[in-house]
Amino acid sequence: MTHYLLSIYQPDGPTPPPEVLAEVTKKLDALNADLKAAGAWVFAGGLHPPSSATVVRAGEPLFTDGPFTEGREHLGGFTIITAPDLDAALVWGRRLADAVAPLPVEVRPFNDGA
Repeated sequence: MTHYLLSIYQPDGPTPPPEVLAEVTKKLDALNADLKAAGAWVFAGGLHPPSSATVVRAGEPLFTDGPFTEGREHLGGFTIITAPDLDAALVWGRRLADAVAPLPVEVRPFNDGA
């Protein structure tokens, strides 16, 4: 089994209204329950806004506040799953994309070190 990172990208800006978030949360809870029942769920989590980030660079210690890059989208949350192959991971990725629509979801395998 391979581990896959399902990344949710969201636009910068204000948090959606509570009624929108409640529906997304309901869909995510159902998806996470299905992932767990299938033995595919490893870990999932949402992230605070990019303004809470601190960037660390190699070499002389240098810490800067805020996101590393400027952009209109940022990583808002992620799910780590196990799947037998990319096709199976894409099925879960599509379900996640449906749950957080219209936000895009990137499906990427972990490097196995080979």
